[in-house]
Amino acid sequence: MRKVGITSAKVHVELDYYLKGSVKQGTVENKVTEVRSDFTVESKDPESDVLEIIRIAKQGCFAENLVKNAVPLKSSCLLNGKEIDVT
Repeated sequence: MRKVGITSAKVHVELDYYLKGSVKQGTVENKVTEVRSDFTVESKDPESDVLEIIRIAKQGCFAENLVKNAVPLKSSCLLNGKEIDVT
């Protein structure tokens, strides 16, 4: 990998979601409608070198890839040490 000097790197992540229904009535529902990631980098090195590092970092970002690519969710629930079906 190349050596690239990064003076500063910051990321700001926002998401839009809604929560509706009632926990008491068993009708609670939520959904995320959009996630935004703003990445700010400061460097004195050539832009093309820094861009390569940013691309590699984004490719290896677990959070971005989790949002971009749906993955199966395996979930279990134990009640008093016994596995229960919550579906």
